[in-house]
Amino acid sequence: MEPMDIVGKTKEDASLPKATMTKIIKEMLPPDVRVARDTQDLLIECCVEFINLISSESNEVCNREEKRTIAPEHVLKALQVLGFGEYIEEVYAAYEQHKLETMDTVRTGKCSNGAEMTEEEALAEQQRMFAEARARMNGGVTGPPKQQDSEAEQTMNS
Repeated sequence: MEPMDIVGKTKEDASLPKATMTKIIKEMLPPDVRVARDTQDLLIECCVEFINLISSESNEVCNREEKRTIAPEHVLKALQVLGFGEYIEEVYAAYEQHKLETMDTVRTGKCSNGAEMTEEEALAEQQRMFAEARARMNGGVTGPPKQQDSEAEQTMNS
């Protein structure tokens, strides 16, 4: 029997970018901690399942309100219903930050797809966003920049 379809795809087709997830996993751990590949795969699968769970509950909340489009409020309500209420404040803060960054992008006239950024600018922006995410996850505490960060800065300053 085929696993449950998720918007026309099987569960095996629904995944997250492995390289990005591996980088996030490594950045969240102390430098001396190693993670086995099968453990990385398991963590990625857990993330996919979490997203499916939140999406499904958000859809149910949306349907109960007789709406056709899932709004951020539906996701926040889904988190509460599923017992993840302690994350609502952080999720809402991340959403507000995303709105501000999106408005800044529109205001400066840069395309949201990054077409007007050079590769160096895109790398620097990505590193900045990773650093912000690390800071949020670590309660505002940021560690020293990783080697890649300083390399990106050197490239930008050259």
